[in-house]
Amino acid sequence: MNTVEISLLRIGFGFFPPILLAILLFDLASSRFRKVSQTVLYIPHFFSWVIVYAIAYAMLSNTGFVNQVWQGLTGHTIAFLTSESWFRPILIGTGIWKEIGWGTIIYLAGLTALDPSLYEAAKIDGAGPVKRIIHITLPGISSIIVFLFTIQIGSILYAGGEQVLLFYNPVTYSVGDIIDTWIYRQGVAQLQYSMATAMSLFQSFFGLLLVLAANKAARKYAGTGIW
Repeated sequence: MNTVEISLLRIGFGFFPPILLAILLFDLASSRFRKVSQTVLYIPHFFSWVIVYAIAYAMLSNTGFVNQVWQGLTGHTIAFLTSESWFRPILIGTGIWKEIGWGTIIYLAGLTALDPSLYEAAKIDGAGPVKRIIHITLPGISSIIVFLFTIQIGSILYAGGEQVLLFYNPVTYSVGDIIDTWIYRQGVAQLQYSMATAMSLFQSFFGLLLVLAANKAARKYAGTGIW
């Protein structure tokens, strides 16, 4: 259950920010500022989860930056990294920070392929920024949106095992233990390779079924799909 819940949280909170950010960057007048922003956003994608956890630990541990500031203001600290209530927000937040640049670059690549004359004609007709986004920008990248959404739906049983392994601890097992961490414990720690392999095959097969279903629904309701 944790696996599905965490995956749905990742999709719910992490799918739309790259789209919004790509649209904002695309509308920037300064191409130099756009390039600098893309670089800054894209760099975390190349960080390993070990580095991301080290940054999170430096910020959120009992002696980290956030707690030092909070202690100075209130006189006490918050156990972010050993709290069940904070585990998932930290997990989702760090995941978004790491991958938002990657998604933004993909959508920007799609936006640069749009015909600029469409925007010029819309401006002449009196269409404001919001209408141009609704009637030109979003339809122009709809195939990319559907493709990435379908892929994420197919990965719903993969809730980020490497990240969770680094971030969770015995205190947060109840809200952080997922299929990938169970496979790691059973297959690697206890040498039950056959059981771990069977579960991995189940994840892959179920993911394929979800991709097929999502693609069929997208072609029916959105008019486009992966194939």
